[in-house]
Amino acid sequence: MSADDALVLRVVGEHLGGCARADLAERLRIGRVPAKENRRAERKRALTKVSSSRWAGAITRASEDQYQLSLRCLFDERTSLRRAISGIHQRLAVPCGQRAGGVRGYPSPAERAQKQRRLQVLTARLADVEARIEAGRPAVVVGGRRLAKVRHHLADAGLSESGWRERGEAARLFLTADGESEAPYGNYTISVDPVEGTVTIVLPEPLRHLANAPRGRYRLACTVIFNHRRGEWLDRVTAHRAVRYDITHDPERGRWCLDASWSTPETVLPTPVELAAAGVRLLAVDLNAGHLAACVIDAHGNPVGRPVTVPANLTGPASQRDGRLRQAISELIHLAKTNDCAGLAIENLGFDDARATGRETMGRGRRGKAFRRTVAGLPTARFRERVRGMAHHAGLVVVAVDPAYTSRWGGQHWQTPLQQQSKTTIVTGHHAAAAAIGRRALGHGARRRPGETAHDQRIVERRATGQTVPHPRTRGTASPPRTTGTPHQGNKTCRDRNDQLTLLPVSQDRSGRQPASPVYGDPANTGQHR
Repeated sequence: MSADDALVLRVVGEHLGGCARADLAERLRIGRVPAKENRRAERKRALTKVSSSRWAGAITRASEDQYQLSLRCLFDERTSLRRAISGIHQRLAVPCGQRAGGVRGYPSPAERAQKQRRLQVLTARLADVEARIEAGRPAVVVGGRRLAKVRHHLADAGLSESGWRERGEAARLFLTADGESEAPYGNYTISVDPVEGTVTIVLPEPLRHLANAPRGRYRLACTVIFNHRRGEWLDRVTAHRAVRYDITHDPERGRWCLDASWSTPETVLPTPVELAAAGVRLLAVDLNAGHLAACVIDAHGNPVGRPVTVPANLTGPASQRDGRLRQAISELIHLAKTNDCAGLAIENLGFDDARATGRETMGRGRRGKAFRRTVAGLPTARFRERVRGMAHHAGLVVVAVDPAYTSRWGGQHWQTPLQQQSKTTIVTGHHAAAAAIGRRALGHGARRRPGETAHDQRIVERRATGQTVPHPRTRGTASPPRTTGTPHQGNKTCRDRNDQLTLLPVSQDRSGRQPASPVYGDPANTGQHR
């Protein structure tokens, strides 16, 4: 990019960035109000006078998105603080060195006094967060709070004051144009010619004197080309369908980047019952620290082939961790397609409670700190979001199941059969947990009933049962299920949600009834994609 083009982009970005910051401040002053009372139309009319109608629409939309995101972060912080405070309160209620009802008191008076001081700090933080929520005014730092704090630690960050200021100015630029259907090439404000690759930008009203193209536009001297998903982008721009463009500046590399994003049509995903009835396979995945354990499960709930371990070394900077996670997911998608799987089965994991109360419930000393670090390093939410988006574009469905007892029951019922089936592969408890996850995703129980077909039917003689039949059957015996009007003996039955008695031990009442559901609300279906 030439110096003149870079100068024009910087001037336009700084002008629109100032307008965006002023609008965000006004939105924060309005506070928590219904959508009809956020005065967006009024704010948009005021911004149109100093930019354009489309620039004003993008600015007000971005301000509303930022405000709602900040509120959600406040709600999450309040929940986390409440969990931590509750955990400390429970342990403070127990005398030192004693245990009451499964809650252990602190081992020494010194640690107890330290936790009391920490409780006061957390209580003060909670009061501040609740006050912000009540006022409806979250704290927002344009460009990121992390970059703002680096200003006081330039030597540790390896930055000079001028370098830090250049990064801050680049982060405060606003060059985002929302797409518009029926507009030329899907976007009137920032337009990219699919044939020549030229980029034209509509200048704000006070900067129209910089125009070098008709109708107040500026055409960049350089050209652009999209390599990733270029075919989809060409299909949209040639049909004049909406495409959003974001222009960002990377001062560290001295580059200007143009990102294109668009919404994909929402699709109706099949339910687990429909997947099992269709006779499809699923690739079950167990997320662990440092690797992913995968196992192919057929429609009857039986493991197929040998289990696979996918390395996932998620250490280093955030950009490297995300790239390695994407690489691991890409390998999972390749395995699923190689084994003719219709989708992936994952656990609906979340360690919010553990991360909020980790110091109180996850061990002490060096061992407890290492365990807490391992739990904090599991990218549960990021893994779930990345799998949903990447699997959608690969034509695969994602089924999220309850993770309860998958490791315990998998190791109890499936590790030995998997090892017998895969004699050249070392089967771990994580592979067995993946088998339990896949069975639960297809609506089967996690248990492996005794007396079913052995691992080698040529040399081992056992009776075959109806376990592989996809329609619901009783578990544990061959007798038909009893209804509530049928007398029963002892405690060998437990009540189902529909008030029907099913023959299985009470301790395993969750093995086959956990609600496994496809991951709906996928941003790959309804959100923006690059």
